[in-house]
Amino acid sequence: MEKKQNQYNFSVVIPCYNEALAVSKTAKEIYSSLKTWEENEDIQLCFELIFVNDGSTDDTSEKLSILERYYENLNVIDSKVNFGYGASLKKGILAAKYDSIVITDADGTYPNERIPELIKGLEKNDMVIGARIGKNVKIPTLRRPVKWLLLKYARWMSKADIKDLNSGLRSMKKDKVFKFWNMLPNAFSFTSTITLSMHIEGLSVSYLPIDYRVRIGSSSIKPIQDTLRFFSLVLRTVMYFKPLQVFGTIGLVMLGVAICIGITGKILIGEVPDVIAVSLFSTGSVFIGLGLLGDLINARRPSTFS
Repeated sequence: MEKKQNQYNFSVVIPCYNEALAVSKTAKEIYSSLKTWEENEDIQLCFELIFVNDGSTDDTSEKLSILERYYENLNVIDSKVNFGYGASLKKGILAAKYDSIVITDADGTYPNERIPELIKGLEKNDMVIGARIGKNVKIPTLRRPVKWLLLKYARWMSKADIKDLNSGLRSMKKDKVFKFWNMLPNAFSFTSTITLSMHIEGLSVSYLPIDYRVRIGSSSIKPIQDTLRFFSLVLRTVMYFKPLQVFGTIGLVMLGVAICIGITGKILIGEVPDVIAVSLFSTGSVFIGLGLLGDLINARRPSTFS
């Protein structure tokens, strides 16, 4: 459908795994917010809700079947096997019939009444992220230090002012997501990967401060395993786009340590520890060489903007 003046076309993708207690509330909240937006601003909305049931073992499938009959433009993708959060998002995005995509969670944590702002933000941006930096953010205390450290690490590695690395409430343009499709994982790190990728490639990313509520039901996140995966993900993503930054930094550190060992050994014992110094210096030079080679390969890679 061709977009007319004061008309917004978009698809809302909602992955869910064992969210029987929250899916109905989530659907009602989204529809209510969109209806209010349409009435208050005298606009026309053409949208769909796509719930992706990722192999839930509770009554989520039954709840979604009821919602699908109740709401005209609500569709359900029902998987009998649990493939992961990222896999669910991919299925929903591939099934979406509109170019503007909104993703949110089905667990009641995100303020879905902010979806209109995310949609309007796409008029000037490639992605708009609901950053959990509002006045009322209910993130478990034990997870706060890890999230802070991960965010600092991601900012340092990507050289980007990231406000929220893995928020599950965001809007984005489908064609921009497809630029990074083969990189996007099937696990929780989908959102982190797309955030880093768009920032590093210089696409337009905007942040909207939002609140974050206590989830309904229990979480399927594995704190230790998923945290390690997130740190590894940041390193791999930055290495993919900027190999010289990663390998070059490691190489320069090794060269610096080799020089310091050589100088210190000469001063303290009157000779340079040849084996250690030369080994570090050689290894550092190899890392720098790998970084330069990676940059040359990247220079021949088709541009993200092509």
